[in-house]
Amino acid sequence: MSADEETDVCIIGGGPAGCTCALYTSRANLKTVVLDKNPFVGALAITSHIANYPGVDKSMTGTELLDMMRDQAIQYGTDYKKTQVFMVDTTSEDGRKIVYTPDGIFKTKALVLATGAMGRPASFKGEGEYLGKGVSYCATCDGAFYVGEEVVVSGVNGEAVEEALYLTKFAKVIHWITNSEPNMEDHLTKTLLDEPNVKQWPKTKLIEVLGDGGGVTGVRVKKRGEEEEEEIKVEGCFIYEAGSKPITDFLTSGAVDKDEDGGIVVGDDMMTNIEGVFAIGDIRNTPFKQVVVAASDGCIAAMSIDKWLKGRKSYKVDWVHK
Repeated sequence: MSADEETDVCIIGGGPAGCTCALYTSRANLKTVVLDKNPFVGALAITSHIANYPGVDKSMTGTELLDMMRDQAIQYGTDYKKTQVFMVDTTSEDGRKIVYTPDGIFKTKALVLATGAMGRPASFKGEGEYLGKGVSYCATCDGAFYVGEEVVVSGVNGEAVEEALYLTKFAKVIHWITNSEPNMEDHLTKTLLDEPNVKQWPKTKLIEVLGDGGGVTGVRVKKRGEEEEEEIKVEGCFIYEAGSKPITDFLTSGAVDKDEDGGIVVGDDMMTNIEGVFAIGDIRNTPFKQVVVAASDGCIAAMSIDKWLKGRKSYKVDWVHK
């Protein structure tokens, strides 16, 4: 392990929230380090194409956009390190936060948590293999790529219903797979089933996501009480069985306040209940898991950090140049 490294801002997570925050803090002449476990597994990195980020060509992949964000932050002075954080300590007497990694210990004035909400393993055979290649957890992000196509939505919870409703604007047929009978007392469920392009598969279990070198080609399912499995030919598979969970395994229990769904609670300035600890992006578990929202969080946190560290009474705008 290398010697301790001191920094003004330490950002855990190198997604759009973390990279945007790093860009702003580096431009504010704050010594900034980004600790990123794996740049290829986040929600943006596995997105096949970006069609709803302002100013970006719709042919751009999530990885390409993320590479540009990371490179821009580095160009302005961010120190980017690929390493895993296994523990943080926010209780030191001098107020600094201590971040432990296999590659060294980082002592920082401001700590930013930006690890996202992909905290769950794949539930089905083929899910992980085709993630970002037809398997998606976000209809808002990827639904427009399936205009006139057949897709599967798997899950009976509220998120699955809302995402399936969104897909009705694009897909030719939506195969809604539920392992139980849906709640017909729910208004949104009834609205979904009234859509002419929705085919429900009640009491049916998703067994496997099928595909080839070009991505998803179908799924295998099994109806309860029947011996034979069936194959449904689809181009996209939207899975909402377990739900995404904020990645907070490196935090000790009770380290920061969380809501009932595990999202980290912050104020308008993105600061948690711990002075100098901020949380941005999907780790907050907001219902709006979009790249532009994560980037906005990063900007707000960075300007809040600059104000907090320098004892300012107001925010210093970044776009005024002399």
